[in-house]
Amino acid sequence: MTNETVLRILDGMIDPHCHPAPSAMPREFDAATGARDGWERVKMRAMVFKCHHHNTQMDVLAQKRLLEDIPTEIIGAVALNSSIGGLNLAQVQMCLGLGGKVVYLPTVSSGRHIDNHAESHGFPSTTVEVTTKRIEVVGQDGDVVPELPPIFDLIAEKDAVLNGGHLHPDDMEVCFTAAREHGVNKLVISHPDFVIGAEPEQCRKFIDMGAKVEHELHMYDPGAKMKWPLEQLLEWINVLGPENTLLGSDLGQKGFPWPVDGYIRVVEGLLELGLSEDALRTIVHTNPRTLFNIED
Repeated sequence: MTNETVLRILDGMIDPHCHPAPSAMPREFDAATGARDGWERVKMRAMVFKCHHHNTQMDVLAQKRLLEDIPTEIIGAVALNSSIGGLNLAQVQMCLGLGGKVVYLPTVSSGRHIDNHAESHGFPSTTVEVTTKRIEVVGQDGDVVPELPPIFDLIAEKDAVLNGGHLHPDDMEVCFTAAREHGVNKLVISHPDFVIGAEPEQCRKFIDMGAKVEHELHMYDPGAKMKWPLEQLLEWINVLGPENTLLGSDLGQKGFPWPVDGYIRVVEGLLELGLSEDALRTIVHTNPRTLFNIED
């Protein structure tokens, strides 16, 4: 039987990073099914749906009528990869204008991702042919490319979240610095120790800019395929602080656990390793609520 303490911690939690169908990559569930599972099992308060290839706010709007009987808020996002036109202001306008809350800098189109894809520990491939072009975010002058400032201005206007995507940490620092200058207040770096390769010292710089550091269940869940040591996640939390940490499922991949199952196992494991209930509630409740302006 699942530990009552774990369920108490997870009750009303938020998943800031999930990958449902439809997608060019194989997925276990669609947005409505994933959200309903989250609500029925742990009263999940909100879920952010991410796709590397299209604007998910359109999926959110298409499936909202299927979720009228549950309070889970489903949140759309857009990743600035070549499949949506790269650093495409029009796509950001559409996503945020229709209620989306997250803009990802290039993920699968970033140089860091392309250069490391072969050894990226099982990153999924598409089920259909999708041409991926490299997207540069920093020019030869060392500043962000001209397409980004208008995007940063819109993110700031909408009080949305800018996620560093899969950029090299140095490029991410340039982008975050410019974004802050344009009024962006909400910054996130995802899985710093997967693809990106950001050390804790570099993440401290991002935290000083106001960023949260998001770690992903698919790396640490003992029931998933990647099986990174849970002690490594605990070390990150201890070094950077639970107040600066998010925990996203990054799940939805075909053959992987569902988000709730991943959260149950990882939270249970962190408790056994000595992380406090208060720290975990900060990570899965307080931090994402503040980030997405979600009330209890």
